[in-house]
Amino acid sequence: MQTVEMRNRYRLQQWIEIIRDCRSSGQTVVRWCADHEVNVKSYYYWLRKIRETTCESLPAFSSPNQSTLVPVPSSLRMNSPRPEVSQEQAAIILRTDAVTIEIHPHASTALLEQTLRILQYVR
Repeated sequence: MQTVEMRNRYRLQQWIEIIRDCRSSGQTVVRWCADHEVNVKSYYYWLRKIRETTCESLPAFSSPNQSTLVPVPSSLRMNSPRPEVSQEQAAIILRTDAVTIEIHPHASTALLEQTLRILQYVR
């Protein structure tokens, strides 16, 4: 690995830690930055760079009409067998031009959290 690439990865990791710290603090970005002597413009620059890097690693969609499956890690799957879809109606149905998500009452909290994280990247 080249030195520049290693440096960029190290900086990105530092920025991720700063963003996580700010978001988990419960404070506004402006207040957190003031308390930690971080320039607000720098914070948003770092956030943009993190998002760009993350989006670059996502698979490209070939067309808006083509369905894409997102695998659910086994650690987030339900422990009990899935009931028949026809016997149970979804508690929540989210639809966009590209995606339809049905969330059933038996969905785990971990699955809901992961789904919300993934939805940040759906446009």
